[in-house]
Amino acid sequence: GNVFGRMKDLATDATISFRIWSSTRQRLPADLSVGDHVIACVKADYFVKSGDFSFSVSSMRHVGLGDQLEKLERLRATLRAEGLFDPARKRPLPMLPRRIGVVTSPTGAVLRDILRVLRSRYAELEVLVYPALVQGESAAAEIAQGIRALNRIGGLDVIVLARGGGSLEDLWAFNEEVVARAIAASLVPT
Repeated sequence: GNVFGRMKDLATDATISFRIWSSTRQRLPADLSVGDHVIACVKADYFVKSGDFSFSVSSMRHVGLGDQLEKLERLRATLRAEGLFDPARKRPLPMLPRRIGVVTSPTGAVLRDILRVLRSRYAELEVLVYPALVQGESAAAEIAQGIRALNRIGGLDVIVLARGGGSLEDLWAFNEEVVARAIAASLVPT
């Protein structure tokens, strides 16, 4: 019933160990999960025998992310009402693509993984990479620009938007309206 973990300060990348005793856990929101933005009331604990320094959580609540998820739901409702999620708009993926466009970070492991898998399965496949930030303030605009740029090139069978993973915050650029609208406007299945 006890929970042990680490909290990360996003401003400094510092992390601290914490523990939530089972008696406290019952008073916390049931929907807390990894990656949530929280405010926690903590008490410092130092265990001399083990040299362990951590914090005992007495209360914790969501902050920020709840607002972000609410904003995302409003955006989904707006885009759904405009028909952007209508199944009739979806373009079928080609069975054997010959030219693929990839929008991703040129330095990330995900690009190496994509290229390795594609080349092992489709030796004659042409892959065009549009380098873009996939995390941070300007990432959504760069991803959308990549979609538009690859559409202008023409002759592509499919466009892949890729990121290797990360927290919900790290992946948030893919939830932005500018990206959704660029995908909807794309003539190439994306």
